[in-house]
Amino acid sequence: MTDRINTVVLDSEGLSAWIAQDRKITAKIQHFYNVEAGIVVCANTIVEVMYDGVSLPRLQWLLSRVKVEPVTEQSARAAARLLKETGLHGHKYAIDATVAETALRQPGPVVMLTSDVDDMARLCGGRVRLIGI
Repeated sequence: MTDRINTVVLDSEGLSAWIAQDRKITAKIQHFYNVEAGIVVCANTIVEVMYDGVSLPRLQWLLSRVKVEPVTEQSARAAARLLKETGLHGHKYAIDATVAETALRQPGPVVMLTSDVDDMARLCGGRVRLIGI
């Protein structure tokens, strides 16, 4: 499925699918654990996956198994630079930019499971391997 991978970043759809126990995503994540890749979630992603039907116990359990990266002033400024460099702006891209910034500062090689391959490709350039979900 993959070459050597050091870090896997989940966007909101990746995390949501894992919470929902989607078989395809769960199998991919298990593979990443098997090859000893670290699984990372941007703190903003937690906000995105919260809705009335989400299983809080399952979310908490999954979050205990991953590294949750905070959004700091420094990371927010770096995400803003990504938006400026790519010509994207506004709230539509703000969380995507923080997720992309999180991915870009992880030890590589980095893979991201994302439902938004086009925007993430613009934000990450060729520095992160994107796997569409």
